[in-house]
Amino acid sequence: MTDHKTGTREEWLAARLELLEAEKDLTRRSDELARRRQALPWVRVDKAYRFETDAGSASLADLFRGRSQLLVYHFMFGADYTAGCPSCSAIADGFNGTVVHLENHDVAFTAVSRAPLAKLQAFKQRMGWTFPWASTLDGAFNFDFNVAFTEKQLRHGPVNYNYQPMDMRPAVSAGEDGFVGRMAAMTETDVATYMREMPGMSAFVLEDGVVHHAYSTYARGLDGLWGMYQWLDRAPRGRNENGVWWRHHDKYDPGS
Repeated sequence: MTDHKTGTREEWLAARLELLEAEKDLTRRSDELARRRQALPWVRVDKAYRFETDAGSASLADLFRGRSQLLVYHFMFGADYTAGCPSCSAIADGFNGTVVHLENHDVAFTAVSRAPLAKLQAFKQRMGWTFPWASTLDGAFNFDFNVAFTEKQLRHGPVNYNYQPMDMRPAVSAGEDGFVGRMAAMTETDVATYMREMPGMSAFVLEDGVVHHAYSTYARGLDGLWGMYQWLDRAPRGRNENGVWWRHHDKYDPGS
């Protein structure tokens, strides 16, 4: 016998129509937020960033691959990781089917991580991914966009993440048994090493040969890119979470 509220089809329809108005309002507000993102001022990028890609060394402008817009996913895969962050990996599972559409709409896409290119290529093959993925191992790109931190920064106080000071030390102090510890274990690193990387996405535009930074978002600003959560939010029990339940997609029990 269910504990959830039940009702007639007529009662369900009345409640559903009420919810539909709220959903339509959310859609309209989301459209307005998109317009406000696009209205942000562009900031010229003068630093000469370099990336290692499957095609060799590349500049930030090269990552546009002939298009005028570039979307970058800051993927948590540090130099000492042996596998990508499981959360970033779950998000990235949705990239393959999206990239081809973006590329045919004047938008280039690439993931960027600090791990060596060979590690990224090996993990990409393991996961069955085909989207572009660049390494910025020896560069400042992820540091400048506040998704990578030094050991000293984490040890000595708050770092700038998601446009505000964030003290990572409590998560590090929680050790291997905490939420972050279980995530770190899936990358075969300790918590302190795992926390040197953070997720995010950034948007750039190329106009008259000049690259401009247009937008970045972090933390729960990435929810809309995480396909599985968009489905779970529409499932009868929603996200229904109790700690870390997701895995790299090749690490689930095949009998579950």
